[in-house]
Amino acid sequence: MPDQSSRANPSPRYVWPEGKQSAFAFSIDVDADAPLLWNVRDEPPSRLLGHMEQRLFGPRVGIWRILDLLDRFGVKASFYVPGAVAEQHPDLLPAFVARGHEIGLHGYFHEIVSQVSDDEFTGALEASLAIFQAQVGIKPKGFRSPAWEITPHMLAEIRRHGLYDSSLSGFDHPYTIGDVVEVPVQWAIDDAIYFKFLGGGADAWPPQATQPILDNWLDEWDMLHAEGGLLMLTVHDWISGRAHRIRMLERLLTRITATSGAWIATVGEIAAYHASSTNAARFTVPVRTPEPIADRRFGR
Repeated sequence: MPDQSSRANPSPRYVWPEGKQSAFAFSIDVDADAPLLWNVRDEPPSRLLGHMEQRLFGPRVGIWRILDLLDRFGVKASFYVPGAVAEQHPDLLPAFVARGHEIGLHGYFHEIVSQVSDDEFTGALEASLAIFQAQVGIKPKGFRSPAWEITPHMLAEIRRHGLYDSSLSGFDHPYTIGDVVEVPVQWAIDDAIYFKFLGGGADAWPPQATQPILDNWLDEWDMLHAEGGLLMLTVHDWISGRAHRIRMLERLLTRITATSGAWIATVGEIAAYHASSTNAARFTVPVRTPEPIADRRFGR
């Protein structure tokens, strides 16, 4: 790999804990059937089973394969669980906690941000907090928005509850936005955009083969490790819990866990480090939404 010591980027290099050059986080969005419930929220009851059964593969089989995979590599992960999934599958949160993993919030019914009011978001957030407290006696430290979108109101509520966020993509290392610690995600390192396939004629393309995706993810890891960044992997219970994708994740973890100087941590651990480090002041950005440009257009 070419020497990365010379950088044109004017921003300072992110500083990881002593002895660490980069970071890796394994995160799981435990969606199960919550997005389906949200999508059909106002429709008459369906008599179709296919989509539901695909998603329920996650809490029945897929999530346990992922847990066993993590055990084999000694990796602690972050599980973001919609409140409705925790409610319907009360064995999940206790199992994640018992194995030493982090649990985080992910909406209640996997509500899409553009389809809910500020009040509905707040209600869903507080109901999810109550479910977690009732089932495992834990207040989660982190939030991840369904479909990875955030509004200023959401950031304010996340800050009010003392949570970190993991939904935005403004850097490829942690940063601070609106006084909230952001541990960023990346769509290109999410299994759903490559492998999600529901059938019934609704899909735009077939699921992709694992090897080209693995090659891309490993290239991303090699570059981020050299530059001192964070690789945030995001997978889903019902997608990456399939057998051949577990094999792909085994190959990915084999490379990453063998990398000298890599900090393998939960998202919560990374968020806490950022908040207490000098990086918090060095990588702080304002909340910025798109502004109308109609009155600035040329030739009018």
